[in-house]
Amino acid sequence: MFKRSFAASKDRAGKASKLSKRSFRDDVAKQRLVEMATKSPPVMPTSPILTSAIITLVVGKDQRMFAAHEDVLSHSPFFAAACKGAFFEANAKRIALPDEQPEVLSAVLEYLYKGDYYPRLLHEKRRNAWTLEDADHPQNGGRGAVEPTVYHSGWGDTILRDTAIYCAAERYGLEELKRLSLRKQGLQSGIDVATILSSARFAYANTPDTDSRLRAHYLALIIRSRKTFKRSGTMQMEMEIGGKLFFDLFVAMCNHIDDVADITQVPLIL
Repeated sequence: MFKRSFAASKDRAGKASKLSKRSFRDDVAKQRLVEMATKSPPVMPTSPILTSAIITLVVGKDQRMFAAHEDVLSHSPFFAAACKGAFFEANAKRIALPDEQPEVLSAVLEYLYKGDYYPRLLHEKRRNAWTLEDADHPQNGGRGAVEPTVYHSGWGDTILRDTAIYCAAERYGLEELKRLSLRKQGLQSGIDVATILSSARFAYANTPDTDSRLRAHYLALIIRSRKTFKRSGTMQMEMEIGGKLFFDLFVAMCNHIDDVADITQVPLIL
């Protein structure tokens, strides 16, 4: 029986070297491929100052409470402005984030304090490759494995956790967190087609049209795994619904086919 799943790591290993720099002609996709090729580590925020005021964050429909130092939050332009306009309650500043997911904000705060969020991104010097830390490693303090997906109540569906974090970083003005979450997402594998498509639609709904990273990332994933997606009933249903995602996908596929045709028509020099 055909298994509708997405194995990103397999596709990268077998086809990353075959991608031509002309795979996408539009500047957005070209920039994305260049960024994915870079080996430089993400630039982390400077060490936080832990003597500033404590800010209370009220998150989601269930109003879960988080606390963070104002100087730490101020690394984000969004939170820096919010702290100035925050109202006082019992001598403490309070910011309401009713549309945010607690799991996502927790990762954002961990990044602001530590420069990364669990599971951390590790670089293996011997293979010169990026990996996610092993959840069973003793240095992880017994935190255990983290699901690569999260149910987003505002979206009403399950999406990739790193995509939700990327979109949160977009809202909060954290460019390096966007870069970090995108690199982590590229290391995920075994994600089913429905989750990939739901995550792609979420990405399109929560990033500007000028986004040159996450949107192009999804277009490239679908093109590289087209044999899986073209046999998917979920993909067929999504394409019938339509939207800008699938128009961009159509344009990218056309450009890809044109590039392949151009390469095959180049005469060999003997």
